[in-house]
Formats: sequence, structure tokens, C-alpha cells
Amino acid sequence: MNAVLIALLALPLLGAALTLAPVFGPDAGVADRRALRLNSVLTGAVLLVSLALAAGFDRGEPARMQATTDVSWIPAIHVRFHLGVDGVSLPLIVLTALLTFLCALYSEKRLPAGDNVPSARAFVGLFLLLEVGMLATFAVLDLLLFFMAFEIVLIPMYFLIARWGSGAKVPAANRFILYTLLGSAVMLLGFLLIGSKAGTFDMQALAAGHGSGLSHTTQVTAALAIMIGLAVKAPAWPLHSWLPDAHTAAPTVGSVLLAGVLLKMGTYGLVRVLLPVVPDGTTTLAPYLGAFAAVGIVYGSLACLALARRGSKGDLKRLIAYSSVGHMGFVLLGIASLTPVGVNGALFANIAHGLITGLLFFLVGALKDRYGTADLDTLSGTTGAALYGRAPRIGALLAFAAVASLGLPGLAGFWGELLAMFGAFDPAAGLSRPAFVTYMVLAGLGTLLTAAYLLIVVKRVCMGDPEQPAPVAELADLRPYEAVSWTPLAALTLLAGLWPALLLGLSDPAVKHLLGGG
Repeated sequence: MNAVLIALLALPLLGAALTLAPVFGPDAGVADRRALRLNSVLTGAVLLVSLALAAGFDRGEPARMQATTDVSWIPAIHVRFHLGVDGVSLPLIVLTALLTFLCALYSEKRLPAGDNVPSARAFVGLFLLLEVGMLATFAVLDLLLFFMAFEIVLIPMYFLIARWGSGAKVPAANRFILYTLLGSAVMLLGFLLIGSKAGTFDMQALAAGHGSGLSHTTQVTAALAIMIGLAVKAPAWPLHSWLPDAHTAAPTVGSVLLAGVLLKMGTYGLVRVLLPVVPDGTTTLAPYLGAFAAVGIVYGSLACLALARRGSKGDLKRLIAYSSVGHMGFVLLGIASLTPVGVNGALFANIAHGLITGLLFFLVGALKDRYGTADLDTLSGTTGAALYGRAPRIGALLAFAAVASLGLPGLAGFWGELLAMFGAFDPAAGLSRPAFVTYMVLAGLGTLLTAAYLLIVVKRVCMGDPEQPAPVAELADLRPYEAVSWTPLAALTLLAGLWPALLLGLSDPAVKHLLGGG
């Protein structure tokens, strides 16, 4: 199984290197088609390997690191090439492989237009390099390797936004790279502090020690630095301001991966690093993380309500980006509770958000392709709207994704938010219960606001604006390549909602292990 995990990382890395070789032929059109086909084949192979990893995973011991590789890499500073998966990381690896494969299939038919880009090979090379970084983040078990994987994703995503995006794409890409690099630099300082005091960067050894050998001051300082760096990527209010611009400017597949995977890297790091490695420091800072999470839930929902209002010229991609601030707030609130219930809810909400928001960004990208805009007033005005009548399959999928996002029972969005609020209702010992109950009440208010803005969006886009004349122009409904790319996300959203034990059975023993230090 360790060879399977290594192959999972090696396949996209070799594919990215292959795009630099002159093996696609002299004809530019043929070379582009071959490169895009290679992208689909390699990401499909990675998905199959991830499924093989999941099939070979011992579900009887999800708290134990499996498929491990542990060899010395840089002995002078005690850095090891250490890989492994457990019940926390395995679902995120499969989700990453699935989303990248679906995005590759979508791009083969709908490659975003780029500025001054000689061929699709550049897009494919960056896309595969991005996949390497995302998968490695969830597989490595050394703090410095985690930092390297965390950083690998930044450059490919920067160019995907700056070259293949739209609108104010260069300023959006610059803001994305500036925020995330600064956050990563602060996070690295925390890693170095831990490594210098503990004498190792090995995450498994540090987790087994559960903070032993690290003073309270060291733990609080390291936890603060790491939390800031990860909160930027999460994104936590008020460090979220890079996100709406990046999503608005990014191409469809860039938005899908940004929301579906990159945001999860921050919250995964909080669970994998902060909870077991610096537990005292995390307990000290948890009330502040919970407060920022609760504010982010309400803030994101209010921002979405403002964008959904008629006449506000709100961009639908921007609205979904702000919704991510609110949804990830539930993830952060669950983690801040420091309870198995809350952390399990956070991990479940991570997967649910990746599925649902990935589907939403696919749908909005399709609408933007058809209309040339994602402006909500235009989509619900004389030239748009009435998807139920004009494009019923797209309209039905949009309504399905919206009600899943607002947390309708029976769909994936429900369980994570519910468990995160339960965790806040009865937080871990040492945390202020009145404070966390207040955070839970604010989160409950956020669920009502979320339902309000998503139902407004469905009403305006799917049913049309009653004050505007009904549109008469034809609109293309669901295309075959869109159905292939989107159906798995809708099906898994339903499956996770009806069978939550599929994920919770994996994560619960691993979470208890991380919180208890083994």
C-alpha cells in the first residue's frame, strides 16, 4: 500500500514533467488535444489509484497511519520523507482525486481561454502540478514537507487565475498570492519553533508526544503563528478578503478546485497539526477561533444577502465565494470546540462543502459560458432566468445544489453543520460554555440567513423575475460532458447525506486519537 500512495503522487508529477517534452507533435491543434487527453487519462489514473488506496485501507483501524513510507531525507535538520494516510486524510485524498479528474474532463471540452498562452500544454502542466501539491498536503507527515506541499499549489493556481481567468484577473491573482504567501511565512515560523524545541519535524512523533517537551509559552506562540497561516487559506474572517476576487476572476475549474480542495488544506492543517502537537496552545486560542468563526458565518451570509438583492448587480460567482466564508466558518467552529463531535462535524463539512460548492461553481460556470456574464440581475432579467422552463436540467441541478448548501436534511450539507453546532453547545473542558453557546446561536442565525439568500437565488435564476418580461430566446440545456462532470458530485452529495456513517466511521476513531494523543 505504501507503493500505491507513492504512485498517487508520482503519476501527476511525471505528467507535469512530460508536458515540457516535445512529444505532442508539431501541429499546435493536435498537440493541444493530446495534452488535454493526457490530462484526463492521468487524473483518471490517479482517481483509480486513490480508490485502490481506499479499498485497501483497513477500516477496522482508521486511527492508525497506513500505507506509510518513512525514510531520512535531510538528516542535518531531522527532516524525513514520511507519508501515510488515516481516517482523517483518506476522504480528502479521494475528494481531491475526484475533483481534479472531473475538472480535467470538463476542460477537455471547455478549455478556458488564456492570454498569450502558446498551447494547452501549459494549462495541463500547471493543472497536474497543482494536483501533486494538493494530494501531497494530505499525505505527508513531516512539518517541513507539509509546508512545501502547501506552497506547491500557490504558483499553479496563481497562473490559472492570472492567465486563464477573466475580468480583473491579474489583481485578483496578485492578492491571492500575496495573502497566502504571507500566511505561509508566518506558519513556517511556527513549524520551525516546534521543530527547534522538540528536536523533530515528524508529525506522528509530535502527535504521540501531545505537547510534551514544549512549554506553554512555546505552544501558544507556535499555535498562534500556525493558526494565522492556516486561517488565511481556510479562509477565516477577517483574513478572507482575497477569496471573493480570486473566485470571481478564476476559470470554472480553478474555482472548483479552489473551493473544493485548497480551502480544505487550511482546516486539515488545523486538525492534523494544532490539535495533537500543541494542545495547550490550541486550548488557549480556541475561544478566539470560535469567535472569528461565528462572525464569519453571519458576515458571509449577510454579504450574500446583499449580493442577491435585486439591483445590486451581484456576481453569482462572488456570492458563492462569500457563501464559502460562512460554510467554512462552521468547519472552524467545530474545530474550535475541541470535542470529537465538533471536529468530526468539521471534517464532514469539509467533504460536503467540496462536493456541493464544486457543483455550484460548475453550474455557474456553465451559465456564464451561455450568457457571457454571471451578473445576477442579468441572469434574472429579460435575457435570462426561468431555468426551470428554458433549461430544466440545469435549473434542477442548481436548485438541488442550493438546498444541499443550505443544509437540507438528507443531503451532505446537513450533518457537518449540525455536528459543529453540537460541538459548540458542549465544548471541551477548559473552554467557556456560555461563550460557545453564544457562538452556536450565531451559527444558527447563519443557517437561517443562508437559507434566505440561496432561496432568493433559486427564485430569481430558476423561476425568473416576475417584474420582467419572460425570456424567449433558446438556451442550451445540460450537455453530455457537463452531465459526466457534474453527476458524480450530485450523487455523492445525496449518498453522504443519507449515509453519514460512511465518513464518520472513518474519522471518529482518528479524531479521538488526535485529541487524546494516542
